[in-house]
Amino acid sequence: MQTIDYIVFFTYFILVSAYGIWIYKRKQRQEASTTDFFLAEGSLTWWAIGASLIASNISAEQFVGMSGEGFNVGIAIACYEWIAAIALIIVAVFFMPVYLKNHIFTMPQFLKTRYNETTATIMTIFWLFLYIFVNLTSILYLGAMAIVPLVGAGSFAGLDSFQWTIILMSLFAVFITIGGMKVIGYTDVIQVLVLIIGGLATTYLALTLVSQAYGGGLDAWNGWKQLLANHDDHFHMIFPKPGEGASQRDIDRYLLLPGIAMYFAGQWIVNLNYWGCNQYITQRALGADLQTARTGILFAGFLKLMMPIIVMLPGICAYALNAKGVLTVESKDSAYANILLQLQPGLKGLAAAALTAAIVASLAGKLNSISTIFTLDVYKKFVSPNATEASLVWIGRLFIWLSMALAIALTWKDTLGIGGEGGFTYIQKYTGYVSPGVFAMFIMGMFWKRTSGAAAIVGVVLGFFLSVFFDNFATTVWGPKTFLYDAFPTGKVDAAGKAIYEIPFLVWMGINFVITALVMIGISLLGPKVNPKAFEIDASMFKLKPITVVQIAATFMILSALYVKFW
Repeated sequence: MQTIDYIVFFTYFILVSAYGIWIYKRKQRQEASTTDFFLAEGSLTWWAIGASLIASNISAEQFVGMSGEGFNVGIAIACYEWIAAIALIIVAVFFMPVYLKNHIFTMPQFLKTRYNETTATIMTIFWLFLYIFVNLTSILYLGAMAIVPLVGAGSFAGLDSFQWTIILMSLFAVFITIGGMKVIGYTDVIQVLVLIIGGLATTYLALTLVSQAYGGGLDAWNGWKQLLANHDDHFHMIFPKPGEGASQRDIDRYLLLPGIAMYFAGQWIVNLNYWGCNQYITQRALGADLQTARTGILFAGFLKLMMPIIVMLPGICAYALNAKGVLTVESKDSAYANILLQLQPGLKGLAAAALTAAIVASLAGKLNSISTIFTLDVYKKFVSPNATEASLVWIGRLFIWLSMALAIALTWKDTLGIGGEGGFTYIQKYTGYVSPGVFAMFIMGMFWKRTSGAAAIVGVVLGFFLSVFFDNFATTVWGPKTFLYDAFPTGKVDAAGKAIYEIPFLVWMGINFVITALVMIGISLLGPKVNPKAFEIDASMFKLKPITVVQIAATFMILSALYVKFW
């Protein structure tokens, strides 16, 4: 980056920091409380909720990982963003009324209220491990991988640029997080604006480079037409099931996105579990009234429809430029960084700001959720039940620092092997190990009064072990083809020289969910017809205002048009 780039970047940094300090000073007059620190005490508006949801969701996982999969498989990877829009509708209409009516502040609290202490404790431990060991580490690693090429390789005080990038991103995120959810929520509005403006600028330039590579001059619209004309294989949402003689590339694409099958299985589990049963996401709306929460969530869903333009399309541009010899992309996760290096002075600073905004907002959201769960569901419950509100807030801040320090240590030399797995796949796959069991436990707990605590415990444990089995052992024990699934060769061999087969993880997640739900139903049928801890639900909870119906209809119409165009 050049001087103008650093000026643009530090303008972003100063703007966000100053706004965060101003928000913090305004609320500092209030007495410290957990509802204010963790939930912003209902002070977030619908647009702040929606912006915060997107800022917390869009991170290096998308900019680096999804752009990498855009390079690899094309527009089909946008299904994660577009199906999320429908998932957010379901969460806004059906999940939020249950949470808000029962005054749910954390997901472990939901499990304790609906089931029992044991279920809540198991999931508390799981969520803390997941957020720290999978989410924080992957965001840091992928973020540093994207930003380092912009600032250049080098070292200072014995640390290289990768390590300095990790440290500085972490400090910025902690700085925002210790101000509490209100500071996070309102600074996220700026973060989203920077993210969208910088992301769109990057996409625009990438398209002009494609146009230029095909002899059309610096014309973004022509670049888009050249992509459609010359790389049609990257513009199909549904991959056919590989048959005899299929290439390994076609098989690998199907393993990642198994055609129409994933829309009857794992894609819904991934999205509904992430958006509806996830402390890190739902926390933004849990402090608001129902209509504000609904409007904010639906606003986030509308924004999700445009996210592939920012986080996926540059990857397809990188594929086209690589095919023309303009770029040399060594791995899919380096596709976005290769595009960034082509930006003009000033735009590089804007792109770096957009990336940093996405990364820091996501880190701050994760840290706040980690702090919330630890403070309210571990420390207050098991260590100091009579702790004052002020002391709980300080414990929350201390755990933010400890969590970030652990994530930095694990990311320092990629101890967890995130780079080898591929960033986007790493997160989706290992989060998916527990998604089927967790989602079954939540959805049945909300809407079937007979679901028992024993069924919930069995469901979450069984779901995890079934995931491990289907992902690692099923093809060895049962073979590559059964009535449940079709497995495909990965192109690798085991120690004995035999071909290794794999079941698409978005397929085995669906199988896992069905088995887990059936077992939970069987166990619950042995108990009382109505569980004493079941939630009271009535039709009035799900009534929608006309403006909400309009929002939902608009989202469905746009999504339908996209799938018709790119089926």
